[in-house]
Amino acid sequence: MLIISSVNTLKTRIFALIFGLILNAFGNSLTIISASGSGIWTAAAVNMNEIFGIEVGTLIFILGVINAITNQILIGRIDVFRFIEEIIFITCFSYFINIFTSIFRSWGWADTSIWIRIPMAIIGVMCFCTAISLYQRANIFMHPNDDTSNILRFKFLKGSAIKSQLLDMTPPIIIIILCAIKLGHVDSIGIGTIFSVACNGILIEAADKWIFPKLKHNKNINQELAEHNSKK
Repeated sequence: MLIISSVNTLKTRIFALIFGLILNAFGNSLTIISASGSGIWTAAAVNMNEIFGIEVGTLIFILGVINAITNQILIGRIDVFRFIEEIIFITCFSYFINIFTSIFRSWGWADTSIWIRIPMAIIGVMCFCTAISLYQRANIFMHPNDDTSNILRFKFLKGSAIKSQLLDMTPPIIIIILCAIKLGHVDSIGIGTIFSVACNGILIEAADKWIFPKLKHNKNINQELAEHNSKK
Protein backbone atom coordinates (compact mmCIF):
# COMPACT_ATOMS: atom_id res chain seq x y z
CA MET A 1 0.00 0.00 0.00
CA LEU A 2 1.34 3.44 -0.92
CA ILE A 3 0.42 5.27 2.29
CA ILE A 4 2.42 2.96 4.50
CA SER A 5 1.99 4.97 7.72
CA SER A 6 -1.82 5.09 7.55
CA VAL A 7 -3.77 3.80 10.52
CA ASN A 8 -6.76 3.16 8.23
CA THR A 9 -6.95 2.06 4.61
CA LEU A 10 -7.14 4.74 1.96
CA LYS A 11 -10.57 3.44 0.90
CA THR A 12 -11.90 3.92 4.45
CA ARG A 13 -10.48 7.41 4.66
CA ILE A 14 -11.93 8.46 1.29
CA PHE A 15 -15.36 7.19 2.35
CA ALA A 16 -15.11 9.19 5.61
CA LEU A 17 -14.09 12.30 3.65
CA ILE A 18 -16.95 12.12 1.16
CA PHE A 19 -19.59 11.18 3.73
CA GLY A 20 -18.29 13.86 6.11
CA LEU A 21 -18.39 16.53 3.39
CA ILE A 22 -22.00 15.72 2.51
CA LEU A 23 -23.07 15.43 6.15
CA ASN A 24 -21.44 18.76 6.98
CA ALA A 25 -23.32 20.50 4.15
CA PHE A 26 -26.54 18.78 5.27
CA GLY A 27 -26.10 19.96 8.87
CA ASN A 28 -25.19 23.52 7.93
CA SER A 29 -28.19 23.66 5.59
CA LEU A 30 -30.45 22.66 8.47
CA THR A 31 -29.12 25.55 10.56
CA ILE A 32 -29.58 27.97 7.66
CA ILE A 33 -33.15 26.87 6.97
CA SER A 34 -34.02 26.91 10.68
CA ALA A 35 -33.17 30.63 10.96
CA SER A 36 -32.41 29.85 14.60
CA GLY A 37 -28.73 30.72 14.57
CA SER A 38 -25.99 30.07 12.03
CA GLY A 39 -22.56 28.61 12.67
CA ILE A 40 -20.18 31.19 14.14
CA TRP A 41 -18.17 31.73 10.93
CA THR A 42 -21.35 32.11 8.88
CA ALA A 43 -22.70 34.57 11.46
CA ALA A 44 -19.49 36.60 11.17
CA ALA A 45 -19.90 36.73 7.38
CA VAL A 46 -23.55 37.82 7.67
CA ASN A 47 -22.61 40.72 9.95
CA MET A 48 -19.67 41.71 7.73
CA ASN A 49 -22.08 41.75 4.79
CA GLU A 50 -24.07 44.54 6.44
CA ILE A 51 -20.97 46.69 6.74
CA PHE A 52 -19.15 46.00 3.47
CA GLY A 53 -22.03 44.97 1.21
CA ILE A 54 -20.12 41.95 -0.07
CA GLU A 55 -22.22 38.81 -0.63
CA VAL A 56 -22.21 36.36 2.27
CA GLY A 57 -21.06 33.48 0.07
CA THR A 58 -18.13 35.53 -1.17
CA LEU A 59 -17.18 36.53 2.38
CA ILE A 60 -17.32 32.89 3.53
CA PHE A 61 -15.01 31.99 0.65
CA ILE A 62 -12.60 34.83 1.53
CA LEU A 63 -12.53 33.78 5.18
CA GLY A 64 -11.87 30.21 4.07
CA VAL A 65 -8.91 31.33 1.95
CA ILE A 66 -7.53 33.29 4.92
CA ASN A 67 -7.87 30.16 7.05
CA ALA A 68 -6.07 28.10 4.40
CA ILE A 69 -3.18 30.60 4.44
CA THR A 70 -3.16 30.50 8.26
CA ASN A 71 -2.81 26.72 8.10
CA GLN A 72 0.35 27.06 6.02
CA ILE A 73 1.80 29.20 8.80
CA LEU A 74 0.69 26.79 11.54
CA ILE A 75 2.26 23.72 9.90
CA GLY A 76 5.48 25.70 9.40
CA ARG A 77 5.95 24.95 5.69
CA ILE A 78 4.47 25.64 2.28
CA ASP A 79 2.15 22.81 1.21
CA VAL A 80 0.66 23.91 -2.10
CA PHE A 81 -1.39 20.73 -2.51
CA ARG A 82 -2.93 21.16 0.93
CA PHE A 83 -3.91 24.74 0.09
CA ILE A 84 -5.48 23.74 -3.24
CA GLU A 85 -7.29 20.79 -1.64
CA GLU A 86 -8.86 23.06 0.98
CA ILE A 87 -10.09 25.46 -1.70
CA ILE A 88 -11.60 22.49 -3.57
CA PHE A 89 -13.35 21.44 -0.35
CA ILE A 90 -14.87 24.91 0.09
CA THR A 91 -16.16 24.81 -3.50
CA CYS A 92 -17.76 21.35 -3.10
CA PHE A 93 -19.10 22.27 0.34
CA SER A 94 -20.82 25.38 -1.02
CA TYR A 95 -22.31 23.37 -3.90
CA PHE A 96 -23.88 20.79 -1.56
CA ILE A 97 -25.20 23.51 0.76
CA ASN A 98 -27.00 25.09 -2.20
CA ILE A 99 -28.54 21.72 -3.10
CA PHE A 100 -29.72 20.91 0.43
CA THR A 101 -31.08 24.38 1.19
CA SER A 102 -33.02 24.37 -2.09
CA ILE A 103 -34.52 20.98 -1.27
CA PHE A 104 -35.43 21.97 2.30
CA ARG A 105 -37.06 25.20 1.11
CA SER A 106 -39.07 23.29 -1.51
CA TRP A 107 -40.31 21.03 1.30
CA GLY A 108 -41.46 24.09 3.27
CA TRP A 109 -39.13 23.51 6.22
CA ALA A 110 -38.27 27.22 6.40
CA ASP A 111 -41.92 28.01 7.16
CA THR A 112 -42.41 25.57 10.01
CA SER A 113 -43.03 26.50 13.64
CA ILE A 114 -40.17 27.84 15.76
CA TRP A 115 -40.59 24.77 17.97
CA ILE A 116 -39.63 22.64 14.98
CA ARG A 117 -36.90 24.94 13.68
CA ILE A 118 -35.00 25.14 16.99
CA PRO A 119 -34.51 21.34 17.20
CA MET A 120 -33.68 21.47 13.49
CA ALA A 121 -30.81 23.85 14.23
CA ILE A 122 -29.53 21.71 17.09
CA ILE A 123 -29.68 18.56 14.95
CA GLY A 124 -27.84 20.47 12.23
CA VAL A 125 -25.01 21.35 14.64
CA MET A 126 -24.79 17.72 15.78
CA CYS A 127 -24.60 16.60 12.14
CA PHE A 128 -21.80 18.95 11.14
CA CYS A 129 -19.80 18.20 14.31
CA THR A 130 -20.01 14.49 13.48
CA ALA A 131 -18.92 15.30 9.93
CA ILE A 132 -15.93 17.30 11.19
CA SER A 133 -14.90 14.36 13.37
CA LEU A 134 -15.04 11.99 10.39
CA TYR A 135 -12.95 13.93 7.91
CA GLN A 136 -10.54 15.22 10.54
CA ARG A 137 -9.76 11.62 11.41
CA ALA A 138 -9.48 10.68 7.74
CA ASN A 139 -7.17 13.70 7.27
CA ILE A 140 -7.05 13.63 3.49
CA PHE A 141 -8.27 17.20 3.13
CA MET A 142 -10.99 19.26 4.75
CA HIS A 143 -12.54 22.69 5.20
CA PRO A 144 -9.75 25.19 6.08
CA ASN A 145 -11.51 26.16 9.34
CA ASP A 146 -11.59 22.52 10.42
CA ASP A 147 -7.98 21.98 9.38
CA THR A 148 -7.04 24.97 11.55
CA SER A 149 -8.75 23.47 14.60
CA ASN A 150 -7.24 20.05 13.83
CA ILE A 151 -3.72 21.50 13.65
CA LEU A 152 -4.27 23.46 16.87
CA ARG A 153 -5.69 20.37 18.56
CA PHE A 154 -2.78 18.02 17.93
CA LYS A 155 0.17 20.39 17.52
CA PHE A 156 -0.50 22.82 20.36
CA LEU A 157 -3.35 21.63 22.62
CA LYS A 158 -2.53 18.00 23.45
CA GLY A 159 -5.44 16.56 21.48
CA SER A 160 -8.23 18.61 23.08
CA ALA A 161 -11.05 19.17 20.59
CA ILE A 162 -12.83 21.44 23.08
CA LYS A 163 -9.89 23.84 23.47
CA SER A 164 -9.11 23.81 19.74
CA GLN A 165 -12.70 24.60 18.79
CA LEU A 166 -12.92 27.47 21.27
CA LEU A 167 -9.60 28.89 20.07
CA ASP A 168 -10.62 28.54 16.41
CA MET A 169 -13.88 30.38 17.15
CA THR A 170 -12.12 33.36 18.70
CA PRO A 171 -11.54 35.28 15.41
CA PRO A 172 -15.20 35.15 14.24
CA ILE A 173 -16.39 36.09 17.73
CA ILE A 174 -14.11 39.15 17.65
CA ILE A 175 -15.39 40.00 14.15
CA ILE A 176 -19.01 39.79 15.36
CA ILE A 177 -18.26 42.01 18.38
CA LEU A 178 -16.60 44.65 16.17
CA CYS A 179 -19.50 44.51 13.71
CA ALA A 180 -21.98 44.85 16.59
CA ILE A 181 -20.18 47.98 17.78
CA LYS A 182 -20.36 49.44 14.28
CA LEU A 183 -23.94 48.36 13.50
CA GLY A 184 -25.53 48.65 16.92
CA HIS A 185 -27.03 45.15 16.58
CA VAL A 186 -26.10 41.54 15.79
CA ASP A 187 -27.56 39.29 13.09
CA SER A 188 -27.63 35.49 12.64
CA ILE A 189 -26.98 34.77 16.31
CA GLY A 190 -29.47 32.40 17.92
CA ILE A 191 -29.85 29.20 19.88
CA GLY A 192 -28.09 27.22 17.15
CA THR A 193 -25.06 29.53 17.30
CA ILE A 194 -24.86 29.41 21.10
CA PHE A 195 -25.23 25.63 21.08
CA SER A 196 -22.47 25.37 18.46
CA VAL A 197 -20.03 27.58 20.37
CA ALA A 198 -20.68 25.76 23.64
CA CYS A 199 -20.79 22.19 22.34
CA ASN A 200 -18.76 21.84 19.12
CA GLY A 201 -15.68 20.46 20.84
CA ILE A 202 -17.71 18.18 23.11
CA LEU A 203 -19.69 16.79 20.17
CA ILE A 204 -16.57 16.22 18.06
CA GLU A 205 -14.85 14.33 20.88
CA ALA A 206 -18.01 12.25 21.40
CA ALA A 207 -18.16 11.46 17.67
CA ASP A 208 -14.48 10.46 17.72
CA LYS A 209 -15.38 7.87 20.34
CA TRP A 210 -18.81 6.64 19.25
CA ILE A 211 -19.27 7.29 15.50
CA PHE A 212 -17.29 4.89 13.31
CA PRO A 213 -14.75 4.26 16.12
CA LYS A 214 -12.53 2.12 13.86
CA LEU A 215 -11.62 5.30 11.99
CA LYS A 216 -8.58 6.64 13.83
CA HIS A 217 -6.74 9.95 13.62
CA ASN A 218 -4.41 9.64 10.64
CA LYS A 219 -1.53 11.86 9.62
CA ASN A 220 -2.23 14.34 6.84
CA ILE A 221 -2.01 12.42 3.58
CA ASN A 222 0.42 14.91 2.01
CA GLN A 223 2.75 14.45 4.98
CA GLU A 224 2.50 10.68 4.59
CA LEU A 225 3.37 10.90 0.90
CA ALA A 226 6.37 13.12 1.66
CA GLU A 227 7.62 10.70 4.31
CA HIS A 228 7.10 7.76 1.97
CA ASN A 229 9.01 9.43 -0.87
CA SER A 230 11.87 10.46 1.44
CA LYS A 231 12.45 6.80 2.30
CA LYS A 232 12.89 5.75 -1.32
